[in-house]
Amino acid sequence: MTTTIHESTADPRYLELLSHSFPTVAEASTEIINLQAILNLPKGTEHFLADLHGEYEAFQHVLRNASGNIKRKVNELFGNEMRESEKRELCTLIYYPEKKLGLVKSSESELDDWYHITIHHLVRVCRDVSSKYTRSKVRKSLPADFSYIIQELLHERTDDANKTAYVNAITDTIISTGRADDFIIAIANVIHRLAIDQLHILGDIFDRGPGAHLILDTMEKYHSWDIQWGNHDILWMGAAVGNDACICNVIRLCLRYANLETLEEGYGINLMPLATFAMDTYGDDPCSEFQPREFGESMMDEKYRRLTAQMHKAISVLQFKTESQLFAKHPEWSMDERRLLTHIDYESGTIDLGGNTYDLTSCHFPTIDPNAPEALTEGEQALMSKLHHSFRVSEKLQRHIRLLLQHGCMYAVYNNNLLFHASVPLNADGSLREVRFFGDKQVSGKDLLHCIGMLIRSAFQSDTIPQEREYAKDYFLYLWCGKDSPLFDKSKMATFERYFIKEKETHVEEKGHYYRLRNDEAICDRIMDSFGLEGPNRHIINGHVPVHVKTGENPIKANGKLMVIDGGFSQAYHKETGIAGYTLVYHSRGFQLVQHEPFTSSRDAVARGTDIKSTTQIIEMSSHRMLVADTDKGKEIRQQISDLQALLYAYRHGLIKEREMKSNRP
Repeated sequence: MTTTIHESTADPRYLELLSHSFPTVAEASTEIINLQAILNLPKGTEHFLADLHGEYEAFQHVLRNASGNIKRKVNELFGNEMRESEKRELCTLIYYPEKKLGLVKSSESELDDWYHITIHHLVRVCRDVSSKYTRSKVRKSLPADFSYIIQELLHERTDDANKTAYVNAITDTIISTGRADDFIIAIANVIHRLAIDQLHILGDIFDRGPGAHLILDTMEKYHSWDIQWGNHDILWMGAAVGNDACICNVIRLCLRYANLETLEEGYGINLMPLATFAMDTYGDDPCSEFQPREFGESMMDEKYRRLTAQMHKAISVLQFKTESQLFAKHPEWSMDERRLLTHIDYESGTIDLGGNTYDLTSCHFPTIDPNAPEALTEGEQALMSKLHHSFRVSEKLQRHIRLLLQHGCMYAVYNNNLLFHASVPLNADGSLREVRFFGDKQVSGKDLLHCIGMLIRSAFQSDTIPQEREYAKDYFLYLWCGKDSPLFDKSKMATFERYFIKEKETHVEEKGHYYRLRNDEAICDRIMDSFGLEGPNRHIINGHVPVHVKTGENPIKANGKLMVIDGGFSQAYHKETGIAGYTLVYHSRGFQLVQHEPFTSSRDAVARGTDIKSTTQIIEMSSHRMLVADTDKGKEIRQQISDLQALLYAYRHGLIKEREMKSNRP
């Protein structure tokens, strides 16, 4: 490739800096050759997940099996060489090496023979998943203890007569030195690492399930990932920054779903003050509206269920009060009609909603003064202060929220795909809705999501103007339940109505225009245009609203331009949706949508070789195998090549002098 570069096209100051990294013509040329070669490698595999909702075990399994990709590769590699049961055992070993090794060692009589065969099988799988990466990238993913050995096994084969004894000697020595278990665990983890190049989480790690903190523990060590914040993530971020209404919502949801593990065990939030307050305040109240929802094996005894219901009611009333105070503080949010405590006739036990009067299922509110229903009692103020402190000083919670800030924002554009959690607010005619934002500013579409992302970050920055920081802290509540919030986009959040009013029409949360119009290809094109996506192969990918497969709803909308991948990871949705979630895989051949059936447990997966049963739907196949050159990374690499060519020109024409060769460069 010959390129003519003129002196005027490159900034001499930038080239001077670049020359420190590539001090000679030889080094710059070598890097150009390397980068040009990388452009011709197959595109790395992207993995899309949404709405995890604390389901740690199912999340871990999907990561470990790469939505069935590892099983597919095992089937392709070994075909008829192995029985189905043997391939299933190999897959289980790759997914859960530590646990599976324990079972094998307790039952296998010819362990050394098993080690020898298994190591060769694992090396073949690892060689296959690493084939689309450079040796340098593979080397960086290897554990230090076994880096050299794995590299040798990946690049040497037993079918090479000159190397058969060499390769077999490596395997024999791994076994004879007692390192076989460690090696198997190490290479299984390398397979996990290389099977997914980039992980995209489209929001809602938190709430409902018991393991949100464990998911984030995993993500702290994960090699490459991003997140588009969901409404439940925003709620926890608001709680972490000290928004009392968000704190109440977080605790209420945990109590509603009988899940206190994340709060108490994960983040050390002290709920004893709430329990004491609830027993004192609602000791004679059956709290029938606040019985927790239980799933799976998390069944409570009657005494604990009663205490949970009392705590649930106590925090709910506190939530309604703190929310109302913020709605009154911010009239620009137009949320005054949601100050429902002021709409109650406490003598008759009725509430006025939109000119209609409804009976409440109960009207026992010992902490509410009918003359000042939004005011906190002295006991509630003390309780709120303790809860506020507990969230603010939880080191692990604050660390995990910083992780979400580091890896996420409201949206992302990645390889011509627009990723966001829920919606882009629209008008009835499909035009982008102008939303009032922080004063009199009106923004829509990309600008709206960008401004929200920046405001969220300002809440965590000590150098933010105090007025802006205070508004940002309050705004987390609007993002959670505001009509024009792109993370909510409904007419109302009918929490109070679902608890206290029997009439179902009051429970309806009318969805915004986005949800009505998103099946229209022209509307999706308009949204993507506003975010700067170009070309025919562009898509919107989001989650938030579970796809009701049981009723025939299709997750692929707008003639393939929009994909909704919230199929219900959470156990709470399984009966409603009929499945246990979607994941989306985007590899060098195109898109595959994977529909999952409910996952039992990792214990069953290890003991019986069970896997997530799934069906795969091909969404879109590329006419040619996509290369790195076809991706965003390819654009970056081409720019780097152009810069290096400019540096070569400068060297060869004496504009910059070559430096001494670096002795420490590989």
